[in-house]
Amino acid sequence: MGLQYNENGTPYVVWGGHKIELETDPITEDFYAEKAEKELRETPENVEKGIRELRELLKGETNLVIPLESDEFLMKFLRPCKFYAESAFKRIQAYYKFRLAHEAHCCDLRPSVVRAAFDHSVVSILSPRDRNGRRIMLVECGEGWKPREVPLAEVFRGVQLGLESAMVEPRTQVCGVNVILDMKGLSFSHIMQFTPSFAKMVVDWIQDCIPIRLKGVHVVNQPYIFNMLFAIFKPFLREKLRSRIHFHGTNMDSLHKHVDGVALMQRFGGSLPNNEITGEMMWKMLCYYEENFKVANTHGYLSNNNK
Repeated sequence: MGLQYNENGTPYVVWGGHKIELETDPITEDFYAEKAEKELRETPENVEKGIRELRELLKGETNLVIPLESDEFLMKFLRPCKFYAESAFKRIQAYYKFRLAHEAHCCDLRPSVVRAAFDHSVVSILSPRDRNGRRIMLVECGEGWKPREVPLAEVFRGVQLGLESAMVEPRTQVCGVNVILDMKGLSFSHIMQFTPSFAKMVVDWIQDCIPIRLKGVHVVNQPYIFNMLFAIFKPFLREKLRSRIHFHGTNMDSLHKHVDGVALMQRFGGSLPNNEITGEMMWKMLCYYEENFKVANTHGYLSNNNK
């Protein structure tokens, strides 16, 4: 299994009979268009109105550097906010203020710099979409993660890079993402990496900042000591996010009620081969878009005039 290239030079891999690539082209399929209209109020009138109003609101943020004239950029925030310009505006503010406040975790997010989590396959988002059109992100939180090789901060940076890539996909903007956290082999040494301040930062990022439809967080293979880890995060969870966290243990039938097997490996009871696409393969694919990430890193609030 290796990286292949389309006629236009964009990379892809084939896994379990599925062609997997970053899908940046506009939506043409009825499935996604109908879902966007039903769930996100995406009609030509609402799109035009949302873009126009959001652009006007952003013109007042004179210390925020963003591609204001790019409809694609604005749609990235409008879709998760169901085309309510005020909500999208607040999300953009929160997103870039977070990046400024947590610069050590958010600066220079590009593949050539953020590599450790992918090299060790701690983070992977390469899988076919499930039947609801959602992307699946897998994060190894137990025996697949060695903190000495991949510090917790690098895991978070890898997750950010993976979701940043998913955020540019119109189909993912519409359908969202399911995250699977594999806790098999979780130990005290893993739990000791976490602090309440780190937990709060991550939860704030998920709940208030990132423009993505997080449809579910699925915890599998968790041992009893997982309760200690969850206790660090629990105080910061609001009801909406808490209701989307599901604990499956080793019951893969329970997982399949939320994520169908077409997008899961055999070790999770799915149909995909266990010789999974490595995180390194995903990293190589993202490297093709290095220049896009560089441009994205130039966006944000000017640090000497943060409001």
